[in-house]
Amino acid sequence: MSFSGLPQSVLAKLVPELLLCGHLIDRAAMPHVIGMLGSDGVREISVDEWMGASPIYTRRMRAALGYDGDDVETIFKGLQLDIGAPPQFMDFRYTLHDRMHGEFELAHCGALMDVEPMGDEMVHTMCHHIEDPTFDATAAATNPRARMRPIHRPPRVPGGRNPHCAWTVTIEDDVEPLPFPAQTDWTRDTRAATWIDVTAIDPHEDGRGDYRGPLLADLDFAEWSGSALTRMAEEVCLQQHLLALAFRAAAQVRLGEDVARELHRKQFVGIAGLTAQRLTAALGLGQGSADVAAVLRVHPAFNPAGYAGVTIADDLTITLPAESPQRADGAWLSLVDADHLEPIQAMLDGIDPTLRVTAHAIADDLVLTVTGGHEPHREFGEVALTKFSTGANFAFADRGRSLPITKVR
Repeated sequence: MSFSGLPQSVLAKLVPELLLCGHLIDRAAMPHVIGMLGSDGVREISVDEWMGASPIYTRRMRAALGYDGDDVETIFKGLQLDIGAPPQFMDFRYTLHDRMHGEFELAHCGALMDVEPMGDEMVHTMCHHIEDPTFDATAAATNPRARMRPIHRPPRVPGGRNPHCAWTVTIEDDVEPLPFPAQTDWTRDTRAATWIDVTAIDPHEDGRGDYRGPLLADLDFAEWSGSALTRMAEEVCLQQHLLALAFRAAAQVRLGEDVARELHRKQFVGIAGLTAQRLTAALGLGQGSADVAAVLRVHPAFNPAGYAGVTIADDLTITLPAESPQRADGAWLSLVDADHLEPIQAMLDGIDPTLRVTAHAIADDLVLTVTGGHEPHREFGEVALTKFSTGANFAFADRGRSLPITKVR
């Protein structure tokens, strides 16, 4: 069970979906945080989780696709393959002045569309208090002397201003290098951070196999090879696991282990259901057992395959091993047991709400059985909260071929 073997055309649809669903992990988590800790808690935990995860996975994706520079162009390439900036939903438009100077603006910011109705305080929390340290942490993963600074940003003045924000990115030799964020201590030694059982990109395969060369205005995923897309999908799933692990660690510091675990589970339920629903629609799949299995096999909770260790039979018997790298990390699947099947049921609801899951043990493994024909299951509150995001129904547009961005000077 993995992305390998899927047609290239299917993978090209999957990768942007996985990037967007990774971004929406916070929409599954933060409604519960704000209820406990208010906007200050959202700010603190958001900063810690992104700083704990993004520098790690930024370097992973850079190594995977061979864009190994230390300039602004390399920073921008990283943003294009980051769950913090999913294509089109976070519509970054880039300008390169030279190797050390550039700008970007957001022609559309889905995150702003989600928080703007909540008022200026939440907008200020996101667009100032959260973005300032986390933008720099992401840039510094490529060059510790890089800085991102706002030209303008929300709250929007005048109201409805477009682009939604604009930033400079500058690398200066005489500035103090930023230290690697202390929050990465939570994640850097996890199996998700160090996972090496990933797809090797075949340089002889048809399609783009790396991101060397010029920065592209948009990534047309249809132009990439099947093995490159498979590797991207695996890396994006690891990004999701790292972000969720950093969230749990940040919550545990403030709320203790038991509450953090429960928040982690609520996060999992919310994003598991929405992701399954989006993947089903994106891949044009129905509700037969073969289609249900196909969705589950590409769900990020079960990927990369070796990291999750899960098997999904054609009859929809799902085996969760007692031991796996993901469970050892304390990641999402560690939250599933015979008394806590809600994340799996949420996935099934997103595909077909008449499905039900039950569990029994074989040796130390947890075996899940899926049956159909039941009364439609009521949507979990955690999923309903996640769907408040405009990302729940966001539709990607075909923007045509990728065009290179030329340096201004």
